[in-house]
Amino acid sequence: MAPRKTPQVTRNPDLVRGIGKYSRSQMYHKRGLWAIKAKNGGVFPKHAPKAKAAVSAEKPPKFYPADDVKKPLPNKRKPKPTKLRDSVTPGTVLIILAGRFKGKRVVFLKQLTSGLLLVTGPFKINGVPLRRVNQSYVIATSTKVDISGVNVEKFDDKYFAKKAEKKTKKGEGNFFEAEKEGENALPQEKKDDQKSVDAQLIKSIECVPELKAYLGARFSLKDGMKPHELVF
Repeated sequence: MAPRKTPQVTRNPDLVRGIGKYSRSQMYHKRGLWAIKAKNGGVFPKHAPKAKAAVSAEKPPKFYPADDVKKPLPNKRKPKPTKLRDSVTPGTVLIILAGRFKGKRVVFLKQLTSGLLLVTGPFKINGVPLRRVNQSYVIATSTKVDISGVNVEKFDDKYFAKKAEKKTKKGEGNFFEAEKEGENALPQEKKDDQKSVDAQLIKSIECVPELKAYLGARFSLKDGMKPHELVF
């Protein structure tokens, strides 16, 4: 701590340690307290107490929880729309590289709000239904299909969302009841949507010779084929 530049001056210097030069009454007049008291009607002025900080209604817990309680962190990132590759345009035939339909050729219909691609086989030709695919797992070919007559306005991300299932106790009786009811069966509405899209798409596919057989064939590499030299 730096020493004071000017020495501290007191109004009542000590004669001996603990004994001041002036008495209590002398300091009363010396400090002018009598004038302040006379100015306020013989009473020292009282200042209003400072307002206390607002106390929160919820009291802090007396004990800390035994387990760590995870708190979600605020997400300040602004979502950016996924940029579609230049080679992927509506009607382009794509090759799926991963998943259940790996190696299948599908027709790209449109890009959804989430950035995923809406594709179909069509189902009647190669068994691929209407589904969403990430563009990172597809190869775009130079083959295109005319989809001007296909109506895909009703299809969005909510259309493919799964309904929340109620959890029930597992038992032998419940297992057989679920099989009878067919809980995993596809709704009739989605079956009708698939048929309407396929019907419109197959009309334009049949106009192009050998395109139907091309979509029905599965893509695979044979001995001697170099993927980086292939032209799709």
